[in-house]
Amino acid sequence: METRIQKVILPGATIGILGGGQLGRMMAMAARSLGYRIQVLDPDPSCPARFIVDACFEAAWNDARAAADLARGCDVVTLEIEQVSVPAIEAAERHAPVRPSSKMLAIIQDRILQKEWLVAHGLPIGEYRAVSDLTQFHAAVQELGGRCFVKSAHGGYDGRSQEKLGFSQPADAAAIDAAWESLGHRPVVVEQAVELEMEISVMVARSPRGEMKVYPAAVNHHQQQILVWSAIPASISVAAAKQARELALSIAEQFHLEGLLAVEMFAAKDGRLLVNELAPRPHNSYHSSERACTTSQFEQAVRAVCNLPLGEVDVVQPAAIVNLLGDVWLDANPETGPRFDLALAVPGVRLHLYEKHVPRAGRKMGHLSGVGKTVHEAVQSVLEAKSRL
Repeated sequence: METRIQKVILPGATIGILGGGQLGRMMAMAARSLGYRIQVLDPDPSCPARFIVDACFEAAWNDARAAADLARGCDVVTLEIEQVSVPAIEAAERHAPVRPSSKMLAIIQDRILQKEWLVAHGLPIGEYRAVSDLTQFHAAVQELGGRCFVKSAHGGYDGRSQEKLGFSQPADAAAIDAAWESLGHRPVVVEQAVELEMEISVMVARSPRGEMKVYPAAVNHHQQQILVWSAIPASISVAAAKQARELALSIAEQFHLEGLLAVEMFAAKDGRLLVNELAPRPHNSYHSSERACTTSQFEQAVRAVCNLPLGEVDVVQPAAIVNLLGDVWLDANPETGPRFDLALAVPGVRLHLYEKHVPRAGRKMGHLSGVGKTVHEAVQSVLEAKSRL
């Protein structure tokens, strides 16, 4: 398909963001530096982005009227969360360009459709089954060897709306029934567990004019399906880096992406590189791009949706981040709270807080970033800083 000529949206214009969480906040901060005005839509009246934007529309993710109201006052609209309903995005599209588009979101929001799209376009993925009832669920778990990850077709992130089967105990009939109950008797994707060498992600940016940039791969470490730390660049072979880059470019091109797309991948012990999931927005695993790369993912997001020339993505220095969950606050001395002063005494470490006021276990409240001569040094610096909290 030939790329249509799209106008450049210059600084001074207004960008709308569907979602005012930490990703929207950091995108808005980058947009501010470039001279843009910002409006966001979020159900939370005290969302992290509210304190730094020009206007905040308090509305549910499925509120098409509010999405349209946001778009009326904007030159372009983007998003920082996939939970926004397709009808709401379509309503916004009637008043301003929405990047990425509702068509792309409709596929990525539904894990079953996302898997089918990846297969149809020749992308490598792990064995899976799409399941809509309990009988199919039992059969799928057995067919895939009993060691599986089960994910709701819609919604869920950071381990929510997901279950693991066959890890701590066999996936017997009772365990399968319990998982189905826990996930609400809704359609799910059952994924065969892969023996991993590591988990990586690749961020690709594409502008409406068709220019593309691919960031070096990030290496990611998860616990309980929540990202603990991430670092750039991942220590992978030249061949694996080339394949990961080509996969990300292929997906972005075939989707006719406008904006950012994070491609989460499994590097399997048998040498395969498998696409896990797609996220059409800034991504937790690229927070360290602020320290590691010439252009941060947040500035790149603004450049991409405004059709500006994309920034260079070369690694300036290895960098890492470690997430700060609400557990840090809950476990801290109630009189002092987390000792950020001690964490910041580690050379090269910076603190990034999201202005979330209620800490909860598993809730992302901020992150620490650090740099080093090597990725290992960068990771060790942020882990050391976190240990001092």
